Amino acid sequence: MARQNSRRCLDFARHDKEAIKISRMKVHLKQIPAQGLHLEGEEDCPIEELESEGIRCAGRLHYNLDLGVAGGALWANGSLSQPVELRCVSCLEKFGHKVRVPAFAVHMDLHGPETVDLTPSIREEILLNLPAHPHCDRDGHRICKAKEVKIAEQETKRRSDWSALDKLKIENR
Repeated sequence: MARQNSRRCLDFARHDKEAIKISRMKVHLKQIPAQGLHLEGEEDCPIEELESEGIRCAGRLHYNLDLGVAGGALWANGSLSQPVELRCVSCLEKFGHKVRVPAFAVHMDLHGPETVDLTPSIREEILLNLPAHPHCDRDGHRICKAKEVKIAEQETKRRSDWSALDKLKIENR
């Protein structure tokens, strides 16, 4: 597998479409050797338009991909990771999360153009790996404020339950 600088084989065109930035990840097919190509690097976030949905890109997309052309089709597999900022559904606090796609794979039939755009496939994989109901305590590094309040309420409730039992006078027989 040949290792090349990703800038030579990938063309990232930025277009303004209705004031939304769209990053394009295009692969130049003629620059992929017969034995395949390994690409690794970082690019702009492909899901920036989701900021209105409470999902904000917190860094650049990191990719580690192997590409090849076989049987009239382009194949690519590898891993992707995109840091994002989400809002917890319990406490509504913002928190950082890294969307990981450890087994990214795509197979595209070639229909003639010299370049193939991987952006739709990458965007889809990142969107599919976003948590449906994000919780800030998901990774265990943090305690959700909403759960802290519930725990505190439960502890005060328990104390009052035990205090009623302490008032009982039991005679030893």
